[in-house]
Amino acid sequence: MQQDSRASRLIALGGLVAVFAALYAPVFGDLATVWLGDANYSHGPLILPVIAYLVWTRRRQLAAEPLRPSNVGMAIILVSLAALLVGIAGVEFFLMRTSAVGVIAGSVVFIAGWGWLRRVLFPLALTALVIPIPPVLFYQAAFPLQVLATKFGVVALRLFDIPVLREGNVITLTHTTLEVTEACSGIRSLVSLFSLAVLYGYFTHTGAIKRTVVALSSIPIAILANGFRIAGTGLAAHYVSPSTATGFFHTFSGWAVFMTSFVMLMAVAGGLRAVSPLRFRQPELAS
Repeated sequence: MQQDSRASRLIALGGLVAVFAALYAPVFGDLATVWLGDANYSHGPLILPVIAYLVWTRRRQLAAEPLRPSNVGMAIILVSLAALLVGIAGVEFFLMRTSAVGVIAGSVVFIAGWGWLRRVLFPLALTALVIPIPPVLFYQAAFPLQVLATKFGVVALRLFDIPVLREGNVITLTHTTLEVTEACSGIRSLVSLFSLAVLYGYFTHTGAIKRTVVALSSIPIAILANGFRIAGTGLAAHYVSPSTATGFFHTFSGWAVFMTSFVMLMAVAGGLRAVSPLRFRQPELAS
């Protein structure tokens, strides 16, 4: 009887996987294209192995977790599939992509129960880091960052007694004009740094509060570091040559700023450990 029940669950699991693959193959294909073509989400392929690893480290806990299938999981699946249909009809990619997460969560509850979902909730939540947010929200966040970075750069340049004029997100110097575009707003480094901060905080700290502090600290760090980048670009353009605002210096400064941001992130995490010393978190003990 127990073997029949297990066989039924395996058959149900196989059927769900097959249907899931058939329904979401185009969605995942389009998502992979975004990861490879959009620098704002180039970290996507790096997050997926981490998600798989975190699930794998929970294998013993999952094996010890009793199977308590719930029909509520099927309701979650149906609602998620309805969201997929609405997304297809309205060409709303965000809705289509997030519906896949709902189907996975519902399948776990339907086949294994809420206990299993609780065990894999954090890895499942990490999918939010690789699903692009709707463009309307993305650009609403990018523009204020452009203006903020521009203001920061102007203040820094004036500290060096450099004549400068700001009009919106445009910085006018004596010999050249710098435009802080969307790519220079810092949104790209913010998205990547926040994703890194979530993982770094998780592996180096225990407790939701400290992990949250590490993750959220990436926001002011990214904004501050990008402001220094804009200021540095203006200084180079004024004292060296306007051409230094583009080309190798501009590209190199992006990498340098990101690495500096990561060092600042490590400093925040180290400060939290100094306040309350903890051993480095072992992935096998993940909860």
